[in-house]
Amino acid sequence: MKARIIVPVLALALAGALATVGIASGADANKPLLGGVRNPTGGPSHSFTTETEIMSKSAGWSTRQSNKGTGGGAIYGCRTVADGLPCLRAVNLTLGNAFQFVTSGAVGGTIKVSGGGPTKKPFTTNATGVATGLNADQVDSKSADDITNDAVAAAQAKNLTAQVTDAGALTKGRGATAAAKTDTGTYDVTFGSDVSACVPTATITGTTPGQVAVQPKAGAPTVITVSTANGTGTATDEPFNLLVTC
Repeated sequence: MKARIIVPVLALALAGALATVGIASGADANKPLLGGVRNPTGGPSHSFTTETEIMSKSAGWSTRQSNKGTGGGAIYGCRTVADGLPCLRAVNLTLGNAFQFVTSGAVGGTIKVSGGGPTKKPFTTNATGVATGLNADQVDSKSADDITNDAVAAAQAKNLTAQVTDAGALTKGRGATAAAKTDTGTYDVTFGSDVSACVPTATITGTTPGQVAVQPKAGAPTVITVSTANGTGTATDEPFNLLVTC
């Protein structure tokens, strides 16, 4: 009786072993996918040689990969060459989103490019609309402070100034290089750039009310002539501030 039982058991064991070998050595298509192991089985050198498609016609998700442990959900790796196929591609053939990333954490994710640095790009796009909610720390390698400072400097560069004493001495200014009294109540203020197309204005800074007139000097594109006078219009030496807007 024991011999009759042992033979069927050995036969079943051998059949199971052969079935396992057949599955493990198969690297072709049309094999069932096995959970918890590498597909296809048989070692790292085994791989499918054609595309594996999972098709559905559903109003919900087509497939779902979820890890109920503390690990990740999915890894996609490839060995594509430069400008070749990407490791991951999501295409929406209608008008919905092509992708969506959601997290309960404080950081949505990271994009790392080998080596990093200013010559590497996190991504490119042909869309030129405003990205709602996007807060960029740098634009063209400049921070928001740099951009603001550059804008202020550019605006200031268009406003030239000079502070001149009644004796014709240049005490301070922006863009002004020299000043000189050429006659009673007449001053020439020289700037480091062409101001012939700019708009000059001057204000007498003395305590006595007076009058002032300004104009670009003919034949001298970097010079503004300022004329000062007392309250009755008589030419007198007066201190003044000069503003030239270009």
